[in-house]
Amino acid sequence: MTSSSWVVVGLDNGATSNNATVLDDSGHFLLDSLLECPSRVQEGPEVAISALLASFDDVLERAGVARRSVRAVGLDTPGPASADGVISSKGATNFSQPAWHGFDFRAALERRIGAPVVYNNDGNAAALYAHHAYFGDEATARSSVSVIVGTGLGGGVVEAGSVIRGAAGMAGELGHVHIPLDGLLAQDQPVPQCNCGFVGDAESFASLTAIEKSLLPYWLTRYPDHELARKGSVAAAAREVRGYADSMDPMALEIFGQQAMALGRLLTIVSNVVDPSAYFVGGGVVEASERFRGWFLDRVRLHTALRSEQLEVARFSLIPDLDMAGARGAALAALMSVRRPGPSGRTALEKGGRQAHC
Repeated sequence: MTSSSWVVVGLDNGATSNNATVLDDSGHFLLDSLLECPSRVQEGPEVAISALLASFDDVLERAGVARRSVRAVGLDTPGPASADGVISSKGATNFSQPAWHGFDFRAALERRIGAPVVYNNDGNAAALYAHHAYFGDEATARSSVSVIVGTGLGGGVVEAGSVIRGAAGMAGELGHVHIPLDGLLAQDQPVPQCNCGFVGDAESFASLTAIEKSLLPYWLTRYPDHELARKGSVAAAAREVRGYADSMDPMALEIFGQQAMALGRLLTIVSNVVDPSAYFVGGGVVEASERFRGWFLDRVRLHTALRSEQLEVARFSLIPDLDMAGARGAALAALMSVRRPGPSGRTALEKGGRQAHC
């Protein structure tokens, strides 16, 4: 039970699971574990919102907090969506049903919960948490850029402790920045195409989708005797590449080496636009062994061409608490909205490790 006068809740909505957390008015998380419940997004908006409400009630019960103590709720979802949480009129990978197209997710959840809901896309939420967890009391004096490698390539830009959203809410969509291809492609390797239609953007290299669509099929032609060549489908094989990378498998390292180079080139571009204090890397690609995580981050750093002045001050790090970063960032955004226009950097962000399920 918290002795705080009020709390905020963070809800991270994903393709298969919702994650939730509670943050009190002093900036302390009341749960140190991942709390997962089914998201049910493929069953449509009404079912998905009911599932989020179940996550909301469950996390409050586990934290020993009454509903009346909740001042605001932070929500994050995959995009594309507007800055106000309206799903794209064309839908999205997670929101493919017609009922989701143009659906105002934030407002619908706010009506059901009866408390203000603050929206961020999932990349921005994770970026916000990474920034504040890393910099602590210095967060409002620092800037950072995060790249999150998952099914796609998400990202977020934080300046002075706040997420940069942009006019249409599309700032930080780093996956769709075109990157130089010279020296990135191997011999006779086709230029990959992103699901968004772009050719040769960062996501077309650095994502699970890229591994399935282009990187793995190409590298299997170079390693025809590899065990993954005997898998029943490329999609199934693609999900196993990271496991092979954990064992430092040569073909897997070729694939992730290209991804690291692509991210480095992306961050090189970003460095000349926002010149951040820190660069964070997260997502499934680094939810792996410590040896592989270090190998991958080192290669991202190697391929990020910074000026000598930038090298003296820039920092590279993994996003902390990877599986909880979205929910914690969503909660932090809600806390900042309650405190605004006062200082937003006073947080004591605690890390956790255990996992619970509904």
